[in-house]
Amino acid sequence: MPDESTAKKKPRILEVWRRLKKNKVAVVSLFVILFVILVAVFAPILAPYPYDQQNFSLSFAGSSREHLLGTDRLGRDVLSRLIWGSRQSLQLGVIATAIAATIGIIIGAIAGFYGGWTDTLVMRALDIYQSIPMFLLTVTLAAVMGPSLRNAILAIGISMIPGPARLMRASILSVREREFIEAAKIINTSSVRTIRKHIIPNAISPLIVSITMSIGSNILAGAGLSFIGLGAQPPIPEWGALISDARNIMREHATLALYPGICVMVTVLAFNLLGDGLRDALDPRLKN
Repeated sequence: MPDESTAKKKPRILEVWRRLKKNKVAVVSLFVILFVILVAVFAPILAPYPYDQQNFSLSFAGSSREHLLGTDRLGRDVLSRLIWGSRQSLQLGVIATAIAATIGIIIGAIAGFYGGWTDTLVMRALDIYQSIPMFLLTVTLAAVMGPSLRNAILAIGISMIPGPARLMRASILSVREREFIEAAKIINTSSVRTIRKHIIPNAISPLIVSITMSIGSNILAGAGLSFIGLGAQPPIPEWGALISDARNIMREHATLALYPGICVMVTVLAFNLLGDGLRDALDPRLKN
């Protein structure tokens, strides 16, 4: 029979999952996200038509057996374009978040670990960076680099760096003076190894929540860039671009903007609710 000390050695991920399962809203949100991911991955199989296949004789056709959600002004199947759009929107949100998180974690880890003039220099640079409104900076970068999905991803990723950098710095400051860090210093562990092996793993929990929520926010930001013509370009069916395509005909064909709008809303909401659930599950004060 395992003793108490053995029972307490359960993997942390299992403990987090045990607490996350108690939050039914977070679990439903997780399944919604997994569904969207599966749709994006298997878009070539699930989409009944190629996203750019045109049939002018079926322009603005209503719902039918052949076209469940109808067609757009060029006779393209709306359902197929929504399915393919999930791939573009998720790609935008995930890659932009990965860029911001990777660079931000490195910057925040350096500032928090070394402190002193290094911390002051980094934080003052971030203050200047954040003095520019995020969306204005994103639009400016996207306009300078040129309208495309790739440039929109880079623009959003670069604009979002200060958030994870500040959060990582704050987390590191809370663990920098703990016993295992002092022990690593005593045995002359290199700074890079200490940050990589001890600091970041113990300060990453708040970042997980922030990153999860940022994916939804970045999907929304990407949709905004596409809506004003600085994101995905035709015929790429990113959800924001689909809304932009339908904005001039919303009175006559409102569903062409409604469907992608619902996709954006549900996906962003799912990431936000999952982030809330992860925050509670990762909070050690909520253990029971």
